Amino acid sequence: METTHSFTEYIKQRFDNDFWKVAEDYLENNSSTLNINYNHIHKIGDYEIQNVKVEHIWVEDKQNMDIEFDAAVSINVIINDGNHHYDNYDETIKWIMVHCSGNLDNHLDDFEILEVSEYNGKNRVKDALDDSLVPYISNDKLENVAEEFLKKYYPEVLKVPQSGICPEWLDPSSLALRMGLNIIPKTIKKDSSVFGQIYFEDTIAKMYDKNTNTEVETKIPGKTIVVDPNIHLFRNLGSVNNTIVHECVHWEKHRKAFKLEQLYNESLSCISCQVVGGIETQISRQSTEFMERQANQLAPRIQMPKTPFSIKAKEYIAKFMRELNASHEIDVMERVIDQLATDFVVSRQSAKIRLVELGFSNAIGTFNYIDGQYVKAHSFKKDSIKINQTFTISAVDAAIQRAANMELRQKTQNGDYLFIENHYVFNSPLYVGKNDDGSLALTDYARAHMNECCLAFDLKITSKIENEYFTICYLNRENTDVTFEVTYHNGYENSPQSKQIELRKKQMEEYIEIQKQMTGDPEQCIKLLLKWRDMDYTTLGAEIDIDPKTISRNVNGQTTPKLGTAALICFGLNLPPMLSDRFLDVLGCKLSATKIEHQWIREALNVKYPEPIWKIQEFLNNMGIDLKKV
Repeated sequence: METTHSFTEYIKQRFDNDFWKVAEDYLENNSSTLNINYNHIHKIGDYEIQNVKVEHIWVEDKQNMDIEFDAAVSINVIINDGNHHYDNYDETIKWIMVHCSGNLDNHLDDFEILEVSEYNGKNRVKDALDDSLVPYISNDKLENVAEEFLKKYYPEVLKVPQSGICPEWLDPSSLALRMGLNIIPKTIKKDSSVFGQIYFEDTIAKMYDKNTNTEVETKIPGKTIVVDPNIHLFRNLGSVNNTIVHECVHWEKHRKAFKLEQLYNESLSCISCQVVGGIETQISRQSTEFMERQANQLAPRIQMPKTPFSIKAKEYIAKFMRELNASHEIDVMERVIDQLATDFVVSRQSAKIRLVELGFSNAIGTFNYIDGQYVKAHSFKKDSIKINQTFTISAVDAAIQRAANMELRQKTQNGDYLFIENHYVFNSPLYVGKNDDGSLALTDYARAHMNECCLAFDLKITSKIENEYFTICYLNRENTDVTFEVTYHNGYENSPQSKQIELRKKQMEEYIEIQKQMTGDPEQCIKLLLKWRDMDYTTLGAEIDIDPKTISRNVNGQTTPKLGTAALICFGLNLPPMLSDRFLDVLGCKLSATKIEHQWIREALNVKYPEPIWKIQEFLNNMGIDLKKV
C-alpha cells in the first residue's frame, strides 16, 4: 500500500527529544501559567510531563532550500495533590507554538528552534508549503506566481510588445541555462511513455538505446533535464519547449518536496513525467498529483505571459478582421491562434487553451476533430455553456443519446433538430444552409451563435487520465485515448429566435396536411409525395439509383418491398420523420428495435433526411450499412 510521506511525521520522529526539552524548559519558566481546575486535588503540588506531541506543523517556503515552520505542540501535564495525605492528581494540556528552521540540502542537520511562545491558535506562515512540502498555489494566484518566476529568470518576456512587433519569446534552453540546469536528449522508455525527466541528484539511470534495443545504464548528473526527442510526435501533450519549461517548474517549485521524499528514501533521484499525463516516481500519489498539476498550470503561463499574450491576441483579432472584412471573431480566430503559436513558439493547442483561460471564449470552437473529420470553427455567447459541456458530439454519441434520452428523442423525432457537422441544430433557414455540393451545412450565423440554435451536451471523461488534463481534453476533441461519456444537457437556457420557431411551425403544418392525405394505399401515397416534391418515377429513380419500374412494382403490390429500398425512396423524397414513418408503415416495412442496422436507418430518417442521397449513404456507410443490401 502506498505511503504518503509527511513532513510532520518526519519532524515528530526525528526531533522528538528536542520538543520534550523545549516543553520542559517552557514549563519550568512558565509553570504559573498552567490553568488548573480543582477536580480531584486539594491544592497544587508538583507536576510532571506525561506526553509531548507535535499536533500540527505549518511550513513556510524560504530562499533556496531553507524552510521555517511553526509547530503546534501539546504538553500533557500531570498535577499531583499538594496534600500528601492524598494520592489524587489532575491532568491538563498546555499548548505552545515552536518556531523552527532548517535547510533541506543539509538534511535538516542544522535544525534550530528560534522561538517558543504560548499557542494562540494562529501561525505566522506566509508562503505556505503543504505537509509534503509542495507549495500551496490557489488558482487565482497562478498568474502572479508565473510572473514572479519570469521576473526572476526571464524578465524580458514580460515587456509589452509594440503594435506590429513580435513579442519576446521564452527560449526554454536559455531558461534552463539561467536556472543552472542542463538539457540532454535521450529516449527514456522504448515506447516513449516518459517524455521528460528532471534529475535532482547524480545517478546511474536506465535509458533506452535504439541501437541495442535494450535499456542501458547511463550516468546522469544532477540538475539535468532529460527530454525524449520523440515528444514532438505527441501533439496532445505539447512540444519539446513545453516539456523543458514543465521540468524547470518542477526544479523551481518542487525540490523541497523531492528532498523530503529523499529523507525517507535516499535512492530517489528524479521525477519522471509520463505521456499519459502523470508522474512516474516513488513519491506519494497525492504529492505527485499536486506537483504535476502545478507544472501543467504554470508552464503555459510562463511561456505565454498574461499581459503581452492578451495584448497581441487583441491586436491580431482586430488586424485579421480588418484584412478579411470578417463579421464575427470566430471567422479569424484560427488565424489568430496560429499566429500566437508562431510568435510564442508553442503548440496550436497551447495557444488555444491559453486564449480560453484569458477570456477569449471564441477560441473554444476552433481546431476540433470528431468522427475523423474537421469540425468548422464555431462560437457561442460567453458563459452559455460550462467548460465540461459541448455542442459538438460524434454520430455514435448522437444516436445513443437519442435512444436513451426521451426529451432529446422528442426534440428530434419530428425533424425539428438535424444532425449537421456533428451538431444538433434547429431546422430553420437562418441556421441551416447548403454547401456547393448540395450537402447541408451550418450557416455562418449559426456557427457564430451556437447557443441560440444547437443543443448542448455534458461531457465526462471516463478513461484513466489525470484531472489536470480535463480542460485540455474538453477543449481539444480529437482522436485520442481519452474517452468521454456524453449526456444530453436537458437545458432550456438557450433557444432559437421566435421568428425561426414560427417558420418551423408553418413547415410542420404543411407536413401534417400531407400526412392527413396519405391513405393505406402505397400507390396513392407515392403519387401524392411525388407531386408534393415535383418529381416523377424517373427523376426519383435517377436520384436513388433504382430502376423506376422497380419503384413502381414496390408500391403497386407486384413486389414485396425491401426495407432498404423503402428507406431509399424516403431519402430520395427527403421525407421528414412523420411522413417517412407513415410511408414505411403503409409499405409494411418495419424498423426493428433490436437490429442495429435498423436503428441507424431510423437515425438517418430522423436527423439526416434533408441531406442529398449521397450524403445520407456516406453517413450510413460509415456505420457499415449498405441500403441496397438491407
